[in-house]
Amino acid sequence: MAKAAEEKIIVGVDGSDASIEALRQGTRLALALGTRLEAWGCWEYPAGYEDYLAMGVEGFAREAEENLERALAEAFGPERPRHVIVRLVHGSARTSLVGGSRRASLLVVGSRGHGGFAGLLLGSVSAACVAHAHCPVLVVHSPRAGKPSP
Repeated sequence: MAKAAEEKIIVGVDGSDASIEALRQGTRLALALGTRLEAWGCWEYPAGYEDYLAMGVEGFAREAEENLERALAEAFGPERPRHVIVRLVHGSARTSLVGGSRRASLLVVGSRGHGGFAGLLLGSVSAACVAHAHCPVLVVHSPRAGKPSP
C-alpha cells in the first residue's frame, strides 16, 4: 500500500520570472488549501567541478541560496508568509523535484527557467516534472511571457 502524500506544496525556484510567479501561485494555493509550501532551490556542481576544488566548492551552494533568497524577496517582499519553508537541495532540479513529488500533494514549477534555449515554450525541468512527477504538477508561465517585445 502506497503511503499518502504529505499535505504540502513544493515549488521549484531558480530565480527566473516564471519561478517567482510559481512561488506566488503556489502560495495562493497553499493558503486556500491550508497547507504549507516548500520553496526548493536546487543546485549541483557543474561538470568538471574537480577543477574548482582548489578554489573551494562551497560557493556553489552559497550562490544557489542567495539566488533563492532574492527570488523569495521579489515574490513576497520583506515579509515572507509564515507557511513558506525554504529548502536548499543538492542535486539536479529535475531529479530532486521529481523525487520530492513523492511526498507532496502538488508540485509547482515555472514554464521556463534559467538555462536551455530561450525559444522553448516548456523547459526541460518542467517537462520532466510533468512527465514523471508522482503528484499533480502546475506549470506557471511568467507574467511577462504573453507581452509583446518593445
